Amino acid sequence: MSRSSLERLIGGHSQRGQPRHIERIPARSGEVADWPDWVAPGVQAAVEARGVCAPWAHQVAVAESARAGHHTLIATGTASGKTLSLWLPTLTALAEDDRATALYLAPTKALAHDQLRSLTELDVPGIRAATYDGDTPADERRWVRAHANYILTNPDLVHHSMLPAHRSWSRVFKGLRAIIVDEAHLYRGVFGSHVALVLRRLRRMAARYGADPVMLVASATMADATATGARLIGADVHVIDVDTGPRAQLTAVLWEPPEIAGAPRSAIAETADLLADLTATGVRSLAFVRSRRAAETVAMLAKDDLGEVDVSLPDQVAAYRGGYLPEERRALERSLRSGDLRAVATTNALELGIDISGLDAVLVAGWPGTRASLWQQWGRAGRTHGDALGVFIAREDPLDRYVLEHPEVLFGQPVESVVIDPANPHLLGPHLAAAAAEQPLTEDDATQWFGPTAVDLLPDLVERGFLRRRPTGWYWTRRDRATDLIDLRGGAGSPVQLVEADTGRLLGTVDAARAHSAAHDGAIYVHQGSTFRVRALDLDASVALLEPVITDYSTTATDIADYTILHTDEEMPWGRGSLARGEVEVTSRVVGYLKRRYATGEILGEEPLDLPERKLRTRAVWWTVSDEQLCDAMVTEPWDIAGAAHAAEHASIGLLPLMASCDRWDIGGVSTPLHPDTGRCTVMVYDGHPGGAGFADRAFVIAEQWLTATRDAIAGCSCSHGCPACVQSPKCGNGNDPLDKAGAVRLLDVLLNDRP
Repeated sequence: MSRSSLERLIGGHSQRGQPRHIERIPARSGEVADWPDWVAPGVQAAVEARGVCAPWAHQVAVAESARAGHHTLIATGTASGKTLSLWLPTLTALAEDDRATALYLAPTKALAHDQLRSLTELDVPGIRAATYDGDTPADERRWVRAHANYILTNPDLVHHSMLPAHRSWSRVFKGLRAIIVDEAHLYRGVFGSHVALVLRRLRRMAARYGADPVMLVASATMADATATGARLIGADVHVIDVDTGPRAQLTAVLWEPPEIAGAPRSAIAETADLLADLTATGVRSLAFVRSRRAAETVAMLAKDDLGEVDVSLPDQVAAYRGGYLPEERRALERSLRSGDLRAVATTNALELGIDISGLDAVLVAGWPGTRASLWQQWGRAGRTHGDALGVFIAREDPLDRYVLEHPEVLFGQPVESVVIDPANPHLLGPHLAAAAAEQPLTEDDATQWFGPTAVDLLPDLVERGFLRRRPTGWYWTRRDRATDLIDLRGGAGSPVQLVEADTGRLLGTVDAARAHSAAHDGAIYVHQGSTFRVRALDLDASVALLEPVITDYSTTATDIADYTILHTDEEMPWGRGSLARGEVEVTSRVVGYLKRRYATGEILGEEPLDLPERKLRTRAVWWTVSDEQLCDAMVTEPWDIAGAAHAAEHASIGLLPLMASCDRWDIGGVSTPLHPDTGRCTVMVYDGHPGGAGFADRAFVIAEQWLTATRDAIAGCSCSHGCPACVQSPKCGNGNDPLDKAGAVRLLDVLLNDRP
């Protein structure tokens, strides 16, 4: 992307949005190193044939560490050549021993297939590579088990298929020399904790067959990589986190949408306009958005804009997201790599290391959850030549507004820690049962592979009928599968199939946990520019029937919830207030949905729904203020306590992702002037995952920083009574009523003024 084109794009939108901050990240030259003398000649020749004359210094450091038998983690930015650093020791080991095998684990099927394509193009003699996932036909699966020596799969397949059927994989386990864990920064929260336990089970099974594979972990830059890597794999890890590769100059822009009729324009509409402008001027771009629906909407709006310029341009724009059928995903990936597609609106599915060269610009609509994720997404641009453009388009959200007002929280700051907790008993217990089903557990075995708390959980598993204690250890004795106790990705059931009612065509799928809010009767579903309405949702059959419609609105589910504090683990006084954390139960039910106009967000109406309750037992952090504090704060000016607590709850949920490695949709909250379990005005934020994900516990530790930032974000917003940029929430089940912005500031002042 030329400098003049970049400057024109940044400065050409004064009639709409505007850049609030521009940061230039300078280009950097690379530092090469000599090829290690142990690299197999066939491997070196194949890499050199692809134009790599010499490796970067950090690639050699990773390769040498792994070759020496050390578990190794490379934590560097996008396009830093992590793949080659993993290939050198792994492919050499396979070339040296025809019986050797390697496993490559990716968080998505798309990434595994992309890696297979790259490995096939490399064409190293003796490498028999193949993917093994839910899309692999039965005859190919038999070939992989019998012959492949480089197997590309995912943690789900290892959990559900490879470990329970380990005898069928004995050849692979006996020869296992390396386990590659790619894009490890995505393994956070509950999902990351599950994956950490799957990796412990995988290493345990390899040991049973006499193998001691080296763990090779690749990640975007992460804080405290040494401790995080050790928690992930269950063993000490050697970290290489200095990137010696070259980098194009990146112009990073924080972009504020304009106001229309006194309200901020939606980030979705602004992103669609920017994407259309980039496409019309020949710039190859990605637009990252927060949801599947948003990806479809941005692509659809950009196509409409481009159709008014040139009828050939809309075909160069598409959406890419989860829920597509495998053949659709593969076709989109091929078109994007070949350049047939010039622009793609996507969820974080394309944040990963899928090899897409030649991109000039990346738009990010709304805070993606972490600084690490934002830099990873921006890093997709400028991977081959020329300057790169990265634009963050702020949503109507307190966190996004805070980033616009405080760019220093993004630039020059370290990325967040990855929060995982493999010792969480709600997660560890079922994995111990699965491990016992794979091979009976002993006390030494449980402690060695799963940590010092594992043995204490075994009697409970016996009492619940999952395991049986015998003199030689703990055994799984049930007829059903132990792996059925575990849902790695928190779907809490089978995915719901989205079927066009009149034709029987399968349009896609939605996770069971999201079906109540995304596939309810009347919900609007967009698929590659075509709009459908859900005619009926059958939860028992896990099927939603859809019909095509033409509409200008989207739907947003509304719900109600009740919260009970089950156990307080820790509580500290903040003067007359308090801060606490512990275990809670959340009972929720979707009761209706709002219709919102696409372009403006205007609410067109509300429809009722009758869906069953759902219960969630999880972790929470909460703070309280006493009646005396409230009375003191109201002496000079009265305010609405319920509205103040509600507004403070919304803003605190919005700000937490900036300080804990979570997403706004990973957490929920409740506020009340008088909570029955505390007897006080209480504001609570909880993890939206069974058993908790570590986010609420992290919030407890950094509460002063978190709540101070929340107070400042509310007070610093220029609106008079509260807006989506400070205290309104897009996921509020009460329709953002009541809210008292000024009262929220005073309530937080009451709490913070009394902090220790």
